[in-house]
Amino acid sequence: SSVENINMGKTNQSSVTEFVLLGLSGYPELEAIYFLLVLFMYLVILLGNGVIIIVNLSFLDICYTSSSIPLFLSRFLASKKTISFSGCGVQMFLSFAMGATECVLLSMMAFDCYVAICNPLRYPVIMSKNLYVPVAAGSWIAGGVNSVLQISLAMQLPFCGDNVINHFTCEILSVLKLACADISINVISMVVANTIFLLVPLLFIFVSYVFILPTILRIPSAEGRHKAFSTCSAHLTVVIIFYGTILFTYAKLKAKDFSGADKVQVTGKIISLFYGVVTPMLNPLIYSLRNKDVKAALKNVLCRKCSSEEM
Repeated sequence: SSVENINMGKTNQSSVTEFVLLGLSGYPELEAIYFLLVLFMYLVILLGNGVIIIVNLSFLDICYTSSSIPLFLSRFLASKKTISFSGCGVQMFLSFAMGATECVLLSMMAFDCYVAICNPLRYPVIMSKNLYVPVAAGSWIAGGVNSVLQISLAMQLPFCGDNVINHFTCEILSVLKLACADISINVISMVVANTIFLLVPLLFIFVSYVFILPTILRIPSAEGRHKAFSTCSAHLTVVIIFYGTILFTYAKLKAKDFSGADKVQVTGKIISLFYGVVTPMLNPLIYSLRNKDVKAALKNVLCRKCSSEEM
């Protein structure tokens, strides 16, 4: 196979200058199907989020997917599935930063739902620009700083053995496994980061909905309950998909460690890209098509296009 013809770089005398992205090289038929599927979803992401970017935080989804999906697609078409050492670092930085930022923003959106349902009269006062602008900016800054720390620690490690990454992209856990040095500091740092950017936001979201759901159920009319629930149903759907696939991915990784089954490895790789592709693809539909402002904006765009064609 093409992987076997690539220099594995297993000598201790030379440092690794590039990595081999294994992906689904052993499954050419599955590789072709997956290429077409991911290409379609990526085009939908660019189109859907690109159209509504002026009225939605879709820039994050475009950046998040663009940090890995173009690389992923190009490797399907290339005979030599390699990426440079520095390119691997840049790809890890972007995906790590965007992922952490999205986790924080999802928790802030849960607070937005809480205020809208539980304190509707105070919503304009609480959720003003004085709050959400610093929160949004802080989310991006925090995600960037955390990514700089994690990737700096990872790229300082010596890589002098295998250079084959058993993944589609430079996923940080897969890269750390190739280091020929102690990675205990990296593991501790990532545990702390995951607690801050994964568990704390998830706990915040859970507590928010502990207050939101009883408030909705106490609304006397069915129409009122439906309207209140629809306010947060889009956010809840994205949270379930985003966090559900992350937890499922890491559960698969643990299963692979114990079983070592090849099918588990393939399933883990495919699922690992799910939350990086499917969630951004669904966001325009889940969020924006429920928003009257976005519907009006899309209608204006289509009307202007029709008018220009008639002229």
